This record gives sequence, C-alpha cells and structure tokens, in this order.
Amino acid sequence: MPLLLSVLGVVLCSLLCSSDVSPQAEFNLQMMAGKWHLIGFASNSEWFISRKASMKMGTAIFTPTLDGDLNLSHASLRPDGSCWRMADLVKKTDTPGKFSYSTNFGEGNDMIVVDVKYDEFALVHVVDPKGEHLTVVNKLYGRSQVLPPDLLEKFQQFSLETGILPENIVPLPQNGECPDV
Repeated sequence: MPLLLSVLGVVLCSLLCSSDVSPQAEFNLQMMAGKWHLIGFASNSEWFISRKASMKMGTAIFTPTLDGDLNLSHASLRPDGSCWRMADLVKKTDTPGKFSYSTNFGEGNDMIVVDVKYDEFALVHVVDPKGEHLTVVNKLYGRSQVLPPDLLEKFQQFSLETGILPENIVPLPQNGECPDV
C-alpha cells in the first residue's frame, strides 16, 4: 500500500507540475537554429527506464521553418559505429516556445522550451498526456558537449519538480558523433 501511495503521489505531482510549465519569455525561434548536444535526459517512461543505462550523448539539429515550425533531427552513434537517427517536425502553437507534434506512438505531444541561453544551453520539456500515465521527458541540450555543474543541477532540480524520480535523471556520457550531422 505505501508503494501504491508513492506512485500515485509521483503521478499527481507530474500532472500538477507539468501543467504549470511555461516557455521562456521572449523566446526567439531563429536563435535556436543549429547544432546542439543532448547532454541530459530524464523521463518516467518505461521506454527510457529500460534503455537509460545504454544511452549516450547525441546531437540534434534545430532548423526553423519559414512558417514558424521547427524541424528537429537527432542522431546518436551506436557502439557498432552505425547511427541511430530520428526526425520530427514540431508545429508552432499560439504561444512562442511551445510546440505540438505527433510521433509513431500518436498525436498530441507538447514540447516547451523552458529555459534557453542560445549560445550555451536549452532546457526542453515534453509531455505526452495520453494513455494511462502522463509521460514526461526533459532534455538538456548544450552547444558544446560539456556544461557547467550549475546547469546540470538546474536540469536535475527541474526534472524532480516535474515528477521524475532521481534515478531517472541521467547526464549522458560523451560519445562520438555521427557523420553528416
């Protein structure tokens, strides 16, 4: 019973905390353009929990479109030298810094750029409200592969505040880069 109450508490906190997440004021889509390194990943999803031990740093290219949407392409070098790649088009909403998109798993995901210093880091919050559990994913991107400890701490604190368990907040180990990224 105590375990059930703990789980329910985390889920409730996720619902309440995630609904209060706002994008950075005066968000500038054009300044997000370019290459970013995925430095930290945090989630309560089963997919992440089962793979977090093997995940490594990857790269992302953010490309604004003419109509205000954002093309995202991610790549990560696998141990065998091959590359894992994924691309998404995230659609602008009426709120600058907040986007919506669909994945292979369905529609209705929200992506919010919570905090960004365009030449250094970006903290991104993704919520998938469908299914029996609210899925939260927080990502910490950096323009370089190394960020100062205070930014890693900021990422960890934000992830805890959005209901992610401490063991599911992972700074990703450095990794080689895929070619053509």
